Amino acid sequence: MLKFYARFEINDQTGDPLTDHDMMQLHYDRITALQKAVFVKYSELRRFALTNVASINTREALTKHFESLSTTVLQDIAAYLKLLPPPDNSDNDEKNKQFLMELLISRHERRASQLEALNEMPLYPTEDIIWNENIVPTEYFSGEGCLALPKLNLQFLTLHDYLLRNFNLFRLESTYEIRQDIEDSVFRMKPWKGEDGNVVFGGWARMAQPITAFSVVEVGKPNIGEKQPSRVRADVSVILDVRNDVKSEWENLRKHDACFLLTVRPPGPPGTHFNFREPFVPQVGLVYVRGCEIEGMLDHLGRIIEEGPDPRPKIPGGQRTFRVWLDCNQYKMDMDRVSQNGEDVYDSFNILMRRKPKENNFKAVLETIRDLMNTDCVVPEWLHDIILGYGDPGAAHYSKMPNQIPALDFNDTFLDYAHLKESFPEHEIRTNEEDGKEKEGRDGSTKLAPPFRLTFNLQGKDILVEPHVMPSRGPYPFNEPKKNAVRFTPTQIEAIRSGMQPGLTMVVGPPGTGKTDVAVQIISNIYHNFPEQRTLIVTHSNMALNQLFEKIMALDIDERHLLRMGHGEEELETEKDFSRYGRVNYVLGKRLELLDHVQRLQQSLGVAGDVAYTCETAGHFFRLHILARWEEYLARVRSDKSSGVTIEDVGRLFPFAKFFEDAPQPIFKGRSYVEDMEIADGCWRYIRKIFSQLEEFRAFELLRSGLDRSRYLLVREAKIIAMTCTHAALKRRELVELGFKYDNILMEEAAQILEIETFIPLLLQTPQDGFNRLKRWIMIGDHHQLPPVIKNMAFQKYSNMEQSLFTRVVRLGVPTVDLDAQGRARPSLCSLYQWRYKKLGNLEHVISGPEHRVANAGFVYDFQLINVEDFQGIGESEPNPYFFQNLAEAEYVVAVFMYMRLLGYPAEKISILTTYNGQKHLIRDVVNTRCANNPLIGRPSKIDTVDKYQGQQNDYILLSLVRTRAVGHLRDVRRLVVATSRARLGLYVFARTSLFANCFELTPTFRSLLQRPTDLSLLPVETYRTERLSTREPDAEAALVINDMPQMATFVYDLYRKKVEAIAKDPNAEKPWAKPIEPMQEDVKQPAAEESDSDSSEAEVEEVRIINEIEEEEAPGQEMRQESVKKTKKEEEVEEKEEEDETAAVAST
Repeated sequence: MLKFYARFEINDQTGDPLTDHDMMQLHYDRITALQKAVFVKYSELRRFALTNVASINTREALTKHFESLSTTVLQDIAAYLKLLPPPDNSDNDEKNKQFLMELLISRHERRASQLEALNEMPLYPTEDIIWNENIVPTEYFSGEGCLALPKLNLQFLTLHDYLLRNFNLFRLESTYEIRQDIEDSVFRMKPWKGEDGNVVFGGWARMAQPITAFSVVEVGKPNIGEKQPSRVRADVSVILDVRNDVKSEWENLRKHDACFLLTVRPPGPPGTHFNFREPFVPQVGLVYVRGCEIEGMLDHLGRIIEEGPDPRPKIPGGQRTFRVWLDCNQYKMDMDRVSQNGEDVYDSFNILMRRKPKENNFKAVLETIRDLMNTDCVVPEWLHDIILGYGDPGAAHYSKMPNQIPALDFNDTFLDYAHLKESFPEHEIRTNEEDGKEKEGRDGSTKLAPPFRLTFNLQGKDILVEPHVMPSRGPYPFNEPKKNAVRFTPTQIEAIRSGMQPGLTMVVGPPGTGKTDVAVQIISNIYHNFPEQRTLIVTHSNMALNQLFEKIMALDIDERHLLRMGHGEEELETEKDFSRYGRVNYVLGKRLELLDHVQRLQQSLGVAGDVAYTCETAGHFFRLHILARWEEYLARVRSDKSSGVTIEDVGRLFPFAKFFEDAPQPIFKGRSYVEDMEIADGCWRYIRKIFSQLEEFRAFELLRSGLDRSRYLLVREAKIIAMTCTHAALKRRELVELGFKYDNILMEEAAQILEIETFIPLLLQTPQDGFNRLKRWIMIGDHHQLPPVIKNMAFQKYSNMEQSLFTRVVRLGVPTVDLDAQGRARPSLCSLYQWRYKKLGNLEHVISGPEHRVANAGFVYDFQLINVEDFQGIGESEPNPYFFQNLAEAEYVVAVFMYMRLLGYPAEKISILTTYNGQKHLIRDVVNTRCANNPLIGRPSKIDTVDKYQGQQNDYILLSLVRTRAVGHLRDVRRLVVATSRARLGLYVFARTSLFANCFELTPTFRSLLQRPTDLSLLPVETYRTERLSTREPDAEAALVINDMPQMATFVYDLYRKKVEAIAKDPNAEKPWAKPIEPMQEDVKQPAAEESDSDSSEAEVEEVRIINEIEEEEAPGQEMRQESVKKTKKEEEVEEKEEEDETAAVAST
């Protein structure tokens, strides 16, 4: 470590970074100085002095020349080079000679280039690294002692140092996740040693298959100046004798997906039991691990099946062969070992393992970081020092930027003039005298109407407000612009103002403070103020990106300028396709629509010829006929007063009246000359826009392939481009090669994005003249909520890898805009996490709004901590490491959910959350068993972990904390903030009160929770949508106190029977209903790790029993029941596809 940083690529005096060329020049200067010194003074080293540098700059060569010299000579040389003070003979000669030799040799030997070593490094981990606990610590790291790991600090030496640390840590964290996947898959396959010595498999795994054949089919010649092959390809064959859904997953492996080739030689005979608590490698006999990258699946003729819209050919039989790329650097190392009589690794593979696509992007990210280290990283000058952690933290704030913009059009940000005045309480608002007189009310107040253009006095506290009228866009109703309806708070307005200005904007948004609305308004305002600039939107998850994108579509932004990249666009809740090919199809369809308008315009003017054939012919038509007629019209109606033009002439002479016959009539009102001329100008803008769009679409006529058209759309046409941080890392090389350009970056969920994945989007474009064209960087997040997910505790805590760039910049003291008013939860619920923020108030609607004022029907309290004791002597259980479950809490939570549904609560307004994956699977099984297929109850909106639910919300949250022996990872206050802030109207926490009440870190929240009774308090006489106010105390006699889970289960069962009997007696009721399952039947298994492949249970196969008292009237009730079952089945399949085969040994973090 000392040697590494003692010779790091940085100038010791100035701190400037040094390139490989600079380091080589420095090395040559030192060697040359040494040669000159010995040439003048020491004749015995004359040969050394005259030798070329390349032959003497290794440690071996320098040792050979210096070891024959005496201590006195060595000390004289060191003193001459100013490495030591003048000689002193008092020290021990032998010790001095060893020291002097090392001093001269270490200074003058050639330093191995870090970049060369990095470029020759295999990106896939091997068995030597994966199970080396000195490199990749186990999950049991306690935090005590030192580790030989790089750290992510507040400051870095250079960008190279920054990238190198992130590269090493990202590679090691990926290796840890790969180790978990390999162990899980191989344990499931149960490899045993057969009687003939071959490997037999006693189990199966969804993510791994035995290899039937493997062969290397191509080894490319090395590129010039390189030693490793240019590429290595191989064919891997497996037999997919599995379920159809699993078979489909294997067949749909995409190009560039990473897989792993394993060699196992198990020592145990068939039937050997594997213990996951014992060391993995000796048990299964794992020998080799090599990575590969999918090129494609081969058809029956041995050709790669190309990806595309065409249906994939059906291949007979179960054998499938995949063409893969092997790591060239690793292949060279393996072949070098074979040449030294080592074993050929590539003749021994017997398992092919794949990984989940969401977790399998490590190779592309590592390649991107390596590419950045091999290129000249040009970060904007105003950001450089902040990223490295030096200089003035506020240097990039807009108030200190030299190019601050004084006048900005806030478009539809303000709803009215009063809203504008409220938004700047510390500023003096001024208006032009003419504007004020025109809009002065009877009471003397100024009633200006938005939109407003604001001019800020950069030296004072006054603002000049200038209202302006948006020019008419045409006579049709759809020409009216969409407008913002959110009444932003003063803090939100400051965030919007900061985002519109050049520089770095940091917005800290507590839960429910409208972070997404602020982000969308910033994007809209930049779009309208700077129409020539392009904005890149980056988020952590597809869900957050889709939420942001859906709100952008609701604003006044031209649809043709929007582009959504990645696979998440499939989840957008809209019929429109905003992917690259979807936008190409939109442009082509829009082109045909506009050409139809041109043809109609041609017919209305009586012009002969086919002018609407292409965009080019339409352009000629515009210049020859349309523009000439408009100019002639203007010349006739905009003459001086002496010409005698009347109001009627404006409409009578208008040349395009026939074209606008389908618009609301009359087009011209005839009330005033100015009004009618504005209408005429609006019609002209509508026509001109048709032809300007056709001119933009002309490139799509010239480009014939869909790929070229999509690239043109990305590089030239789109103004707002959205993608996830992972997609940005995966596609950086492709984007740079295409010439992708952008001026602004907005990052949502910035506190959840890894440091390196936040940095990469800054460098998705090639510098212009050595400068980065980035003008604005807006980061929106909340560092008080959950950080990026790092599974290995050593990397998370010791190496500080969980620190996002957003959090680091906040810690450095960069100015932030802290949103201070939440509009999600009741004030009482907000108090559970309010203490975590500097200042967090409540918006008016959560105080006085109807749904927030009314109490939660059937519950005494709007939030409550419910104590759950052991059931049959069992509290938490742990079938596998970190796979925690608690059956008592699971049954209690589901019983409360059923109670809420019986009172009439909509299922989509209830979510069940927990802090561990094991409990999530258990709750799903309990729901499936108790009520999933019962149309009277059904399933909740979501059953998920707290970590995965971040960024979402629901009206009512049921939260299970699971643990009964130790607090676990809920000790992290950030997780508690997320857990308690998901609910809008009601939060019910199920936990072991005595355990969590004594946790120091959680004291403020649990102090509030413990102010109320810990036995569940119900009001079963109420039904959903009660009229009782939340401030009114309920009738004590009507309250029912539930002491434990069995009592709740029995109560819910009885309540259900009464409900069904009431329905049976009602002739208008829908029938039939399913009979409930008896409370606490022993039919819910606690799923172990191997059962977590599916969330289904016995409820899916159990016959639904019909209540005898209900008459056999099938029609409407049966249809409703079947429709509900279909819906829940579909939801179940979606959830299974997301969560299937989840690694059970891993906690939610």
